[in-house]
Amino acid sequence: MRSLLLAGGKSSRMNMDKALIEIDGEACISRVINALNKAGRVPITISISNLDLIDSYSQVIDSSIEIEWSVDKEKFAGPIESIIENLEKFAGNEDFIQLATVDVPWVTEEFFIELRNSIKSGDDLIMPTDGKNIHPLLALIRPKNILRKVSDGNNRPLRIQFSELKHSLYFENKAILKNINYPHDLE
Repeated sequence: MRSLLLAGGKSSRMNMDKALIEIDGEACISRVINALNKAGRVPITISISNLDLIDSYSQVIDSSIEIEWSVDKEKFAGPIESIIENLEKFAGNEDFIQLATVDVPWVTEEFFIELRNSIKSGDDLIMPTDGKNIHPLLALIRPKNILRKVSDGNNRPLRIQFSELKHSLYFENKAILKNINYPHDLE
């Protein structure tokens, strides 16, 4: 099952590239990719803002993992635009696509496996929640259904657009879903 890893953000709130921040000696992008790979979510398409990132990211990614690179047409357009742009490339060939972002370094292989095991047969997607927040950028989606219903011209947040579709929620520990946006999130 294919994954789409979003790595094209500015990281402006962090003031450094979140993908390359090390947690326990390993770069965030590597931690997420390793969890996806161990869960069988390959190939992994990494959506980036510019070609220059391939060199720096490749230095911290296990070269034996099947990676495909996708450069966003519009630099820093946003996650919805990147998701739609990439889904258009492979929606006809995939029943499911696992979304992920580089700023969730505590996500695990088990999380991705349980997400897949928990989706209901008629649902367009399943989103993880910690009971307080929904995490649409870690959703498991059916790309054909999503492309028909989510639009990049819509300014509503993705969590709202996804919530309007037939979906399930998967409850997960907040520590697994924690993302890093600010330096204090690393404490």
